[in-house]
Amino acid sequence: MKRNLVSMCWHDLLFAHWPIGVEQLRPHIPPQLDVDTFEGDAWIAIVPFWMSGVRHHCLPIGMTFPELNVRTYVRHQDQRGVWFFSLDAANWVTVRTARAWFGLPYFDAKISCMPDGEAMHYGSRRTHRGAPVAELKASYRPVGEASRASGGSLEEFLVERYSLFSQRRGTILKGDIFHEPWPLQQAVAEFEMNTMLEGLRIELPKRPPILHFSKFLQVVAAGPASITLY
Repeated sequence: MKRNLVSMCWHDLLFAHWPIGVEQLRPHIPPQLDVDTFEGDAWIAIVPFWMSGVRHHCLPIGMTFPELNVRTYVRHQDQRGVWFFSLDAANWVTVRTARAWFGLPYFDAKISCMPDGEAMHYGSRRTHRGAPVAELKASYRPVGEASRASGGSLEEFLVERYSLFSQRRGTILKGDIFHEPWPLQQAVAEFEMNTMLEGLRIELPKRPPILHFSKFLQVVAAGPASITLY
């Protein structure tokens, strides 16, 4: 049964993925979860976008705001999902609600998200009291036609994730999300500033990231439940 549904629309999203050694991520992932890999590599992603119509099913009015995620990929038994290192958002209500309700590491941030034709100019600076400094300045745009990731491909491994995991007061929680497969385009991006991982002391490889763009996706998210229930 779906519980506490939250609906939203995601817009102008960039997936910037880097391969990374499991040993760098393992200290930051709870022992109940395994770091998920593709052909031996773990992956870490920086994901800027903006959302509209964000609302709990009991509320009549939705919110619109930009968000910036840093994430990797994990497994619990046969269930694959996303683990978030940080979620920076320019929305005070979302930050407090998600931290308390789901144990997600949301942070207050000042974010600008400006379209320029097909391109997006994105800037985020974390303002959350007591949190590590984190800043991103980037411009990105799609290239080519949109398509869905092929079954068994790296792209499918990276983006087709329908669960997320978090930790709240020592308990591992799992929440499911529901949406159509991602419409992906290749992308190009320039990163003027990127200190999103400095607080974790994770060093990105000195190679260009794999880049994908998605223009729009409608999403529904269920409320969290302990993984002991699965």
